Amino acid sequence: MVKFMIRIKTITAYKFLICLFVCVAITATGCNSKTPDASGGKEVKSAAKGAQRAVPVTADIAKLKNIPKEIRAIGNVGSLATVSVKARVNGELQKVHFREGQDVSKGMLLFTIDPQPFKAAVNEALARLEKDKALAAKAEDDYRRYENLLQRGSISREQFEQVRANLSALRATVQADEAVVENARVQLGYTSIYSPISGRTGSLLIDQGNMIKANDDNKSLVVIQQIQPIYVIFSVPESNLSEIMGRSKKGSLFVTVTPEGTGSIPEKGRLTFIDNSVDSRTGSITLKGSFDNRSRQLWPGQFVNVVLTMGDLKDVVTVPSQAVQNGANGTYVYTISPDNKVEYKPVSAGISYNGEIVIEKGVLAGEKVVTDGHLRLTPGASVEIIDGVKPGNNSIKKDSKEVAS
Repeated sequence: MVKFMIRIKTITAYKFLICLFVCVAITATGCNSKTPDASGGKEVKSAAKGAQRAVPVTADIAKLKNIPKEIRAIGNVGSLATVSVKARVNGELQKVHFREGQDVSKGMLLFTIDPQPFKAAVNEALARLEKDKALAAKAEDDYRRYENLLQRGSISREQFEQVRANLSALRATVQADEAVVENARVQLGYTSIYSPISGRTGSLLIDQGNMIKANDDNKSLVVIQQIQPIYVIFSVPESNLSEIMGRSKKGSLFVTVTPEGTGSIPEKGRLTFIDNSVDSRTGSITLKGSFDNRSRQLWPGQFVNVVLTMGDLKDVVTVPSQAVQNGANGTYVYTISPDNKVEYKPVSAGISYNGEIVIEKGVLAGEKVVTDGHLRLTPGASVEIIDGVKPGNNSIKKDSKEVAS
């Protein structure tokens, strides 16, 4: 009986130890599992908080505008008239009456060639004329006298005809002498060389004191270029020809050119020439625009940026150029909804003008578009507008700055 009681106590103690061990294990397992759960909760909250954080962007509003339709090209300035001044008589260049690079007006005296030999030729021709006039006067007197003698039968018809022929010959000689005198005077006039146009002189190509050869093909005295007015020649693709022809029939087309360099002011003119054929090598048509050039910033031979205005595109949607992005599927913009979430929108972009791009399809006027901060955006992301359009309305800050993409 005693042994039986001892055995029962031993079994009870053994069960107690097992129960105690199990409770300790369960407690330890519960503590270990609690720590990961708490850590995981923190990570989920942190991720959720990160997902809700708004992306800072700048924005602007798509506007409805009238945009000029323009064709841009590179042009070359040419003078309206270019004259190579040459001598028309031989002689010594006696005097130059202008400075190199001087502006001259039409009819201004430029050069004087030694006139003395030509004055002598005029005097000689005049003397010969006077001599032949005297002989002609004597022949007229003889003609009248012989005519009376013929009527009275004192001379033969043959003698009278000889006197009349002599008179006719002397009259012709006088006319020839008068022509010689006139030619001598013309040659004398060529010793003074006047400007045939108003323009600007170039370099003096021959110095005073040199002998000049008349109409020398290899030597000009000076070159004068007319720069007021002036023209610009440029080429555009032949695909624009029909539209240019159509609009030119309705009215004048305006051309604006801007020389290269800082401080250049655009010069406005009109389209005055359309070539009569298309260049088959380049597929382009040559045009010319004329300009008053009052400021004289256009110079012959200069290259300029040309803008041919073809009229206006009426009521088109425009956005800042930096709002339009290029992706794998083409051009797109991000628009901002009233709850400040972005939406990816593919667009069809048209011409650009003055920092704006025409949107032909994809965006409506009044929609807010992202202008900077695209790299961190995904469709549906929340954004915070930090410049440009105020959150929640469609107005633009008066002091907003243009953000370059």
